[in-house]
Amino acid sequence: MAEIISIENLTKKFGDVTVIDNVNLSIERGKIYGIIGRNGSGKTVLFKLITGYLSPTGGRVVVSGKEIGKDIDFADNIGIIIENPGFLKGYTGFKNLAYLAGIRNVIGKEEIRESMEKVGLDPDSNKKVGKYSLGMKQRLGIAQAIMENPEILILDEPMNSLDNQGVEEIRKLLMELRDEGKTIVLASHNKEDIEILCDKVCEMDRGKLKIQDL
Repeated sequence: MAEIISIENLTKKFGDVTVIDNVNLSIERGKIYGIIGRNGSGKTVLFKLITGYLSPTGGRVVVSGKEIGKDIDFADNIGIIIENPGFLKGYTGFKNLAYLAGIRNVIGKEEIRESMEKVGLDPDSNKKVGKYSLGMKQRLGIAQAIMENPEILILDEPMNSLDNQGVEEIRKLLMELRDEGKTIVLASHNKEDIEILCDKVCEMDRGKLKIQDL
């Protein structure tokens, strides 16, 4: 088994409240993992622990052989959507992505253009993000997550605000990315997303995680 993320005895407390309770999960390269569960079950906190946005109270997360918070602060091979993507309203979609790409400076304009086209946005549009619909902002968030060609995608409700056509297009894109060898971990409230996309499904319930049989 080619493991790319290892979650071991992971616990996160906020004061006296345990939000992630001794979670263990081995995530294999090139598969799509679905995380289901009610609001408040701990899905978003789990994603923030995997990506390094939060530090665990106990246990550890290892990504590509490196422990988050110990060997590295953040994994540089992860593309992320967690909560609503935040963009500069006065900039176009392309300019927003170019600004963000400039932080690490590992891609150029061509990769930004490609990522926008993959999610159905026009990189040459002069429309400012402040005038984008919610669905367009969501597409731009997905373009940001994929633009640096990461090995892993952590996507919290990636279909939020998308119309039916948008959902179909993004599902197709995610399956193509998996076929290219990407590893995708996604949370979705849509049963159909989970059934169509996921190789493995895990349920979060009050901070505990259990793998479901497909």
